[in-house]
Amino acid sequence: MSHLKVLEVEAEHDGARLDSFLTAVLPDQSRSQLQRLIKDGHVKGPAPAPRPSTVVHAGQTYTIDIPPAVRPAIDPEPLPLRIVFEDSDVVVLDKPAGMVVHPGAGHSAGTLVNALLHHVKDLSGIGGELRPGIVHRLDRGTSGLMVVAKSDAAHQELARQFHDREVEKEYVALVWGVVQAGRRIDAAIGRDPGDRQKMSTRARRARTAVTRVTWVRHFKGVSLVKVAIATGRTHQIRVHLSAIGHPVVGDATYGGVHRRVAHDLRAVQRLERPFLHAARLVFTHPADGRRVEFDSPLPPDLESIIDEVAAAQEPESG
Repeated sequence: MSHLKVLEVEAEHDGARLDSFLTAVLPDQSRSQLQRLIKDGHVKGPAPAPRPSTVVHAGQTYTIDIPPAVRPAIDPEPLPLRIVFEDSDVVVLDKPAGMVVHPGAGHSAGTLVNALLHHVKDLSGIGGELRPGIVHRLDRGTSGLMVVAKSDAAHQELARQFHDREVEKEYVALVWGVVQAGRRIDAAIGRDPGDRQKMSTRARRARTAVTRVTWVRHFKGVSLVKVAIATGRTHQIRVHLSAIGHPVVGDATYGGVHRRVAHDLRAVQRLERPFLHAARLVFTHPADGRRVEFDSPLPPDLESIIDEVAAAQEPESG
């Protein structure tokens, strides 16, 4: 059933745009969703066909018919999913490597969204549709922590935090060569001019991106590193580490696969994906303002590589 609301314009909203007024008095609805409802004729008022930019005045009455959230065209699937934390506003999950986040060309099923639609039973309408709100992504081959919104309000607030660089994200990677802790990579990223499937620091149109190496464990030929990012550009860590000559081990796209490796590094040839894991995620809870932190250990496929490399060689100091 649709939900009818009758709203009177108070003095504090006199002279405001209609979409701004509705956003202020209906915090559970996003501005974009309300704009769509206005354009689709679900909002009635003194003017016969109000627009989002219509100016409202104190004492006027507007009626809004909020349609029920519709089921998405995406099918729920009972895929295995490790949920780390869940409440009425957010889900924090540990994405397995190999899983695509969103359905798209070539991936109509088997995605994270398909899995979430099965596992999460109390999704509220996001943009008028019952679906999880994806506010950030991990590459298909990257495992680790993600936060997903369950409502429009949570989605808006989390999106703001990511945009304003208030979310802390730390990854663990194995890279070729010797990298020093404290290294800062500040290089804008955009589409590679020679290959549209890749990203590059040499793109003509690029967006700022900063990656920091916060911790290192050195081995012969490779370094296990922790990297922190405030921005979240597509393939950012993989592109940045490759750009400084230390590609992520196992990353075929950005030069991280070597045909010949030293005997004591043979374990890395078992990798079927880049050695990259989203290990730590810190954000402010969108409902109560608590700062919440989540950690994820290396998954078995990556942990076993480190164990074998460590067993084959004595780690160097550093």
